[in-house]
Amino acid sequence: MFILLLLIGAFSKLYGQTDQEVKPKSDFWKQVQFGGGFGLSIGTGFTDITLAPNAIYNLNQYISLGAGLQGSIVSQKDVFSSIIYGVNAITLFNPVEEVQLSIELEQVRVNNTFRNPTTGTKKDDFWNTGLFIGGGYRMENVTMGIRYNLLYNEEKMVYTDAMMPFIRVYF
Repeated sequence: MFILLLLIGAFSKLYGQTDQEVKPKSDFWKQVQFGGGFGLSIGTGFTDITLAPNAIYNLNQYISLGAGLQGSIVSQKDVFSSIIYGVNAITLFNPVEEVQLSIELEQVRVNNTFRNPTTGTKKDDFWNTGLFIGGGYRMENVTMGIRYNLLYNEEKMVYTDAMMPFIRVYF
């Protein structure tokens, strides 16, 4: 009887140790979504290529925080060329399933080159900060909407207008 109690005690002690060694799995990656944007515009003597990968972390069903990179190459033959690259941080708010509101802070480096047959080539390199507020209609992982740059500066040759349409896709 003593040996039986000893074996049961040893077995329960071994079983209890295996339960404690199992570590809970992290749900972090279940809350992360990847996506961003891609733009391509090609015409006679004009090219605009943009790539903007992004990742967001869903805090809950209403709020997401994210960050991303972006890069653009824009050129018009014999007129100008521009290389833009930088980073951004974004907060998304979904008050209801179909509506997405956003605030986005962007910091980009702009390298512009202007060509003029009479005056020659002029370079204009600078940093630009954008602060965008936006809203859009959301269908599952795609949002289409419009955003407005609160820090828009007409003299900086980054964007042609303070208001811009967007399409966001996250997987």
